[in-house]
Amino acid sequence: MVVAAHPDDIEFTVAGTVARWAQAGAEVSYVVCTSGDVGIAEPGMTNEKAAQIREAEQLAAAMVVGVQEVIFLREPDGMLENTIALRKRLVREMRRFKPEVVISFDPTALWMGETYINHPDHRAAGGATLDAVFPAAGQPNLFEELAAEGLTAHKVRKVYVLAGEEANTFVNITDYIDLKIEALKQHVSQMGDWDPSEMIKQWGVETGRGKEMAYAEGYKVVTLISDEDFVRQPQQRG
Repeated sequence: MVVAAHPDDIEFTVAGTVARWAQAGAEVSYVVCTSGDVGIAEPGMTNEKAAQIREAEQLAAAMVVGVQEVIFLREPDGMLENTIALRKRLVREMRRFKPEVVISFDPTALWMGETYINHPDHRAAGGATLDAVFPAAGQPNLFEELAAEGLTAHKVRKVYVLAGEEANTFVNITDYIDLKIEALKQHVSQMGDWDPSEMIKQWGVETGRGKEMAYAEGYKVVTLISDEDFVRQPQQRG
């Protein structure tokens, strides 16, 4: 399961990993907290119309890398907060889908180089995701009312947090870089006439440098359930 703030967040960052896992047979779910409804600054554009456009683009992008399920929580774009209510919504999706791995973003990442401040929605989504993963999703006495929906506690095995210098795991996306770029290009409302290929490849080169990978995506991976304990559990999804 990948949790992101906006349509296109996944394609800019982790879609190469998703493509690799999906091509290998993993079932993947996207949970997108907002619909990016304030993200099209054109005269006459309404939030409702923008949401429809951006959701359609996200669905098309997911299809490129082999993802069939995209959940839109439709929280307010630009005003996302790490609240108990959002945590519960994410716990609901985790208990329903039962992912083995959750991918999200670092809620502590504020400064992104010298030209970008990390969007507050990204930080809120990352924080809410981590708080939902542990301990909430796996704690049966927390949000126990979800059991009435048939959604019982589920413990996520690993968390992959998109990381820079703190990355301890690197995924080789050399064979999937073109799929990642093609998925990103589905976000026409955001790309316009710009071709993101050079930038995405440069990011991949920088991450893979020194690791015998032409293109890579880097993560800080936290293992919450050991291999020994995992094999004792019922089979889960990836």
